[in-house]
Amino acid sequence: MSDIPETPKPVVPIVSSEHLTSPDSWHLSEFEYGMIIAYNAFSRWMIRCMNAAGYRDFSPLDVLVLHNVNHRSKEKRLVDICFVLHIEDHHTVNYSLKKLVKLDLVHKEKRGKEIFYSTTTEGSEACRIYREIRERCLTSVYRNLEQDGGEVSETASLLRLLSGLYDQASRAAASL
Repeated sequence: MSDIPETPKPVVPIVSSEHLTSPDSWHLSEFEYGMIIAYNAFSRWMIRCMNAAGYRDFSPLDVLVLHNVNHRSKEKRLVDICFVLHIEDHHTVNYSLKKLVKLDLVHKEKRGKEIFYSTTTEGSEACRIYREIRERCLTSVYRNLEQDGGEVSETASLLRLLSGLYDQASRAAASL
């Protein structure tokens, strides 16, 4: 055994597409990779939680739309749902709404030219069961890891801030 200290190995950033990085953008590439794996894990979680609640063949968007329609027990229009979920492709949300109506989880009511959506009793119950499973499988573990929630709140703020950067970049790219 030698008394010579080992030279620390350089930290290599974990990115999904090294060819997209430049010497001063590694942090952004690391962040993007983190978003990719977080999004996929979150999508998988939503599908499996909904499955455990007794509802099969749901896409992540179906789950998000159901919970958004149920949010605060207020009726919502397609445009409201798309705005809150930050979705440009209204037809994808409309497809989810049709699916949820067909499953009797969401009710639609036409008033003039507008259609308003709300959860049915069964839809509210599905959201309640999802919440119970979420509490048992996710939230209880989270509470053991995070004491005050401050770090997660700061991360959420950063994600909202960076979403604006990506929105601006997407508008710039669309004008090229």
